[in-house]
Amino acid sequence: MPWSEQEIPSLTGKVAVVTGANGGLGQENARALAAAGATVVVASRASEKTDRAVDELRESVPEGSFEVVPLDLASLASVREAASTISAAHPSLDILINNAGVMGVAEAETADGFEMQLGVNHLGHWALTALLMEPLLQAPASRVVTVTSTAHHFGRGLDPENPHLRGNYKPWRAYFESKLANFQFGLGLQKKFEAAGTTASSLIAHPGLSNTDLQARSVEKNGDSTARFFHGLASKTGMSPENGALPQLRAATDPAAKGGEFYGPLWGNNGPPVRKPIFRKIGLDRAVDRLWEVSERETGIPLVVTPS
Repeated sequence: MPWSEQEIPSLTGKVAVVTGANGGLGQENARALAAAGATVVVASRASEKTDRAVDELRESVPEGSFEVVPLDLASLASVREAASTISAAHPSLDILINNAGVMGVAEAETADGFEMQLGVNHLGHWALTALLMEPLLQAPASRVVTVTSTAHHFGRGLDPENPHLRGNYKPWRAYFESKLANFQFGLGLQKKFEAAGTTASSLIAHPGLSNTDLQARSVEKNGDSTARFFHGLASKTGMSPENGALPQLRAATDPAAKGGEFYGPLWGNNGPPVRKPIFRKIGLDRAVDRLWEVSERETGIPLVVTPS
């Protein structure tokens, strides 16, 4: 039988953080986790959109426990403040879903001068995960799920000398590289957990082609033919947000899922969530080492996993 939301075990007493939970896949993650009994931290930018999303979540899951923590992944100051707020409220953290992202946008910089797609999709999540490491390691078997994309196959890897593509920016190249960074980060984090002998796990997931507002925002922020193509394709053939969120939810909650695994739709961009093979293994360790070096250098935030 295909895995479904009904397979999520009881999460009563557990705490989950979902970035970008004010819409699309993140909102579906938050709803499903809360319905299973988890306290869900909605980590999203302070906005009317977040207010509406939380109202919808509480209406959908009246018995659910939701907390709102403002988080702007395009600002390391905001990431630090959000991590501090979450850690103070929850000394033990069971699930972190690094879901938020931007796609194919015109060239722009974060508050810290990072290229926007790398800054939000990877570096912001790098910083958040690093700053939440203590509560994650306090949980008996925490999971970090990082959301990548089939687009990671087109990424060429970060250039350590020019990770922000200054003078050579192309929207889709930047997106592909950020999604490859997500892929490498999730697998690299699992190696760090294993080396330290912790019980924490890191997994990766991709939603396939899902009909969310990500494509619409890409058209709004960029508007090129590629953005319009993916928006039209998602509108016509994309999965619903409920189905698109299932790979992330399976990675985060399936008792049989293990660290270092990759979950996505059965038929590439559509279908029930299944474990997927991991390609691009040749040179992966070297690529992870390079990603760690660049991420620590750019953010100034080391990601330290203390042996248990």
